[in-house]
Amino acid sequence: MANRRGGDGERLLQTRLGTAERAGRFYDEQVLAHVNARMREFVARQEMFFLATADRNGVCDNTFRAGPPGFLRVLDDRTLAYPEYRGNGVLASLGNIEENPHVGILMIDFFRDRIGLHVNGRARVVDDAVLRAVHPGLPVEECPGRRAVVWVEVAVEEAYVHCSKHIPHLLKASREAGVDGRSWGTDDVRRKGGDFFGAAAGVQ
Repeated sequence: MANRRGGDGERLLQTRLGTAERAGRFYDEQVLAHVNARMREFVARQEMFFLATADRNGVCDNTFRAGPPGFLRVLDDRTLAYPEYRGNGVLASLGNIEENPHVGILMIDFFRDRIGLHVNGRARVVDDAVLRAVHPGLPVEECPGRRAVVWVEVAVEEAYVHCSKHIPHLLKASREAGVDGRSWGTDDVRRKGGDFFGAAAGVQ
């Protein structure tokens, strides 16, 4: 069971800054140990999220994940799963999960509701065949760039709202190939961004 009253650092700062009562209301009214029906509907239509992980020493990493609507799957009200597609081979997030299962997922709807959802939990890396044996309804992708190499299964410990204040309202562009010069699931290095920041070129 998650500690829904926050950590020691949170409570210390709440006392020091005089926010303990307000924080208590948030914990009591907004933080769940599962994803409720509205959260599940929200998750099912998301096309992206931000993923926070850390290794056993607390060295953290934050990354972006994207896919077709519902690629972050709600397996039940206490379990989510998402596919890890073929990437740059570094496997930083998966490596962190192998050392430290605690993860934070942040989904933000910039387009319709302008609201966010945090899900914190414990993750494990699961082979595609193993997860499909338990959940045979998982989608099958033909495009190599969108084919699951492995899945990350997340046991939900906390789920809570990210308020709409300061979330910009964005307009969605078409994802069809050629509209913005990108092809969904591509392995083309140039279309994936190449050496955009000049690291390989030695830009100072």
